[in-house]
Amino acid sequence: MEVIHAWSAPRSLSTTLMYSFAQRDDTEVLDEPLYAAFLKATGADRPYRAELLSKMECDGEKVVKDIIYGPGKKKYRFCKHISKQRLLGLPSELMSKGKHFILIRNPLNILPSFEKIHPLSFLELGLGELVSIYSDLCHMGTPPAIIDADELQRDPEATLRGLCNDLEIPFQASMLKWEAGPIPEDGLWASWWYKTLHKSTGFSPPRKYPHTFPLRHYDLLEQCLPLYNILRRQVKHKSSLLTSTLTPPSLPVPENAKLFAWVGDEIVPREMAKVSVFDSVVQGGDSAWEGLRIYKGKVFKLEEHLDRLFDSAKALAFDNVPTREEVKEAIFRTLITNGMFDNTHIRLSLTRGKKVTSGMSPAFNRYGCTLIVLAEWKPPVYDNDGGIVLVTATTRRNSPNNLDSKIHHNNLLNNILAKIESNNANADDAIMLDKDGFVSETNATNIFMVKKGRVFTPHADYCLPGITRATVMELVVKENFLLEERNISLSEFHTADEVVKIDGRVIGEGKVGPVTRRLQSAYKKLTDDSGVPIPTYQEP
Repeated sequence: MEVIHAWSAPRSLSTTLMYSFAQRDDTEVLDEPLYAAFLKATGADRPYRAELLSKMECDGEKVVKDIIYGPGKKKYRFCKHISKQRLLGLPSELMSKGKHFILIRNPLNILPSFEKIHPLSFLELGLGELVSIYSDLCHMGTPPAIIDADELQRDPEATLRGLCNDLEIPFQASMLKWEAGPIPEDGLWASWWYKTLHKSTGFSPPRKYPHTFPLRHYDLLEQCLPLYNILRRQVKHKSSLLTSTLTPPSLPVPENAKLFAWVGDEIVPREMAKVSVFDSVVQGGDSAWEGLRIYKGKVFKLEEHLDRLFDSAKALAFDNVPTREEVKEAIFRTLITNGMFDNTHIRLSLTRGKKVTSGMSPAFNRYGCTLIVLAEWKPPVYDNDGGIVLVTATTRRNSPNNLDSKIHHNNLLNNILAKIESNNANADDAIMLDKDGFVSETNATNIFMVKKGRVFTPHADYCLPGITRATVMELVVKENFLLEERNISLSEFHTADEVVKIDGRVIGEGKVGPVTRRLQSAYKKLTDDSGVPIPTYQEP
């Protein structure tokens, strides 16, 4: 006979699921066979403690070997376990044999009702032990299936079919219905706990609206929710109030699936890298940012980027800004933790910080700024060899009268709208014009034009005077090309020499030209030779 172990926290529909498996013609069920051993070992008090200890086997070793894995008359034996009943010293066969799965339920839905019977505690909820069970089974090479009680209530048949598939047993429609009343396999504690279940004839639908949460249990909820979320991420089929039909996307660089980011004052894994809903960057895009590149163990133009970050913070009147050394330390620690020393991009953000209440006023920001260091493995965004295709956006660049682009802020809707236009045109980027119709920049970068061996770039009146822009301008002069900074009309770009295509027009010969090649080579040499070294980095 094959044993199926169901592990759950209390009040997670585990008994309802036991009733479901009891309807199968090939399965017998055991209701918490380790309960008496748990009470004896822990001394936990229950109203039925004495009766339970006198009628159930209390020796955990005997329970495992003689009851859980003892002989039976059917093909399967379903064992309902509460996670906290997995005691130290039980035979290893308990976990190494049989099929295991885990039933989880959001503690937000457990806590309001659980306290009616027992005083609440972290141990009673058992989520810590559930995570330990999951970890142990994964370590053994047998990661368990995980189902969520909310999914089970919302769509019992689909959830049970998926579970049976994971357990490699046939689904039986009989699992969906049963007669009201107790079943012979009920534990002797059934009269205390199963009254509502005994009135049921199947899985009841979830409540449309939740119970009001008792705030005295708020701290316990904060302790338990991260553990629930660890397990919920392993659920294959999830739905929610805002159901998405999207399949999980593949990442442009798969190695970025597991990375560490700096948020606030700590380094956290990717899935935990979040800011508060009260943060200013969420409430109004109220943040400054920088994009930095890492080449061969060095951060390129780090000091210049930090200069601009702190200038932006001052222009935005940020208070309680971290020091320059603190920002550097966060950058270095993030890079070193990730082992990212080359071919890496950092999105460095400094938000005004968390608010005490939602609203636009910076007077609500009393926690200090939020620092975010997001480092990713990222190859060059553009095709430097084949060149790029551009279109002109109808969306104009912001005027300094409205929002000065010399503040490197996160209010990027203007650029995003232009990028939507380039995406729709299947182009690499969009050229953005100023209010007078002169070229300003693209939606993402500053722009240069090559014409008859000369290099032109627009005035930085409506666009950011970028650090890369300044670097390229220096290289143009160093490489003995003529540089001119002036207003440039769109028609001049249409007749330029060294871009592949703009607005459907082939530019020059439709390929990257010699001036661009020479400047690319000079830029690469500069990135190889300069930058702020990352501590601990050693060249391979």
